[in-house]
Formats: sequence, C-alpha cells, structure tokens
Amino acid sequence: MVQTIQLQPLSIENFAPFGEVICCGGQDFFHINDAHTERYHALVTTEIFGEAHAGISIFRNIKQTEIPFSVSMLERHPNGSQAFIPMQGQAFLIVVAPALDDQTPDISKLCAFISDGTQGVNYHAGTWHHPLLTLEAPSNFAVVDRIGIGHNCDVYQFNEVLNIVA
Repeated sequence: MVQTIQLQPLSIENFAPFGEVICCGGQDFFHINDAHTERYHALVTTEIFGEAHAGISIFRNIKQTEIPFSVSMLERHPNGSQAFIPMQGQAFLIVVAPALDDQTPDISKLCAFISDGTQGVNYHAGTWHHPLLTLEAPSNFAVVDRIGIGHNCDVYQFNEVLNIVA
C-alpha cells in the first residue's frame, strides 16, 4: 500500500517542530533608514556546530516538480541549520519528518507544506527533509547553511515510495 501525504499551506505554527518560517507576515519590525525600510530583525537563528561558519549560497533548481509527486528519501544536516529563501517570489514544496531515533526519520509523521512564495524556511539542525522541490524551473534560492569540515549530511532511503498530493 502506498502512503499518501496531503500538502498543507506553510505557516509559522505548523512548521515550528521542524524549524522557522522566514516571512514578514505576522512578524514584528522596526523602521530604519529614515523610516524608508521596515527591518524584520533576526527572524531565525543560524545553528552552526563544530569548526565551521555560516555561508550564503545560491541554489538553482533546474527541474520542476509536478503535483502529485513521490518521495523515497530524506536527508538531514546534523551540524547546522539550513535556510532556503526564494529569490523570485516562487512557491516551493517542503517535505519534512521528525526523528524516530538517532538515525531514522519517523516516516509515519511525514509532513508536506507549500510556501506561498513570500516565505522561506530554516530547517533546525538535524531536521529530516527532502532536497529542494520547486514548482518552477529554473528557480533561484538564497541558502544560508554551515560551511566547514566534517560530515554534515545523512541520507535515509525509504523502503517504499510515498505520494504527496494537493
């Protein structure tokens, strides 16, 4: 039997177990630059463990995802958080699961979200997630994550494929 996961709109509340939503909506701000700019200050905190530093990269996704879609793996970065911020206002898909134990995601609690294009996400260090899935290609994302020595990517392959539907 193939398990089906329902996509849900991304919100600060429903994504909290996995990380933070990066967005202006519902967030406090203060004015800077002679009140020409609203600063939404320190919306997330970057987690960096070990001999490393935070880096900002651009990920360009060149393959578009069609809904419904299937997933058969998740990855996690145990030594640092990872933030994805859409650079072109494009919606994207987020697939996450809590940890079952130190080595395994809890696939029975897999969640799938869709960003509205004004939201980014910051995965907590160690959060099981699917690599970037976009509805448009090419799509550019600013990515803030750990740059450093040592192993920082675990991959878990599922025994069965899971389907994500709208």
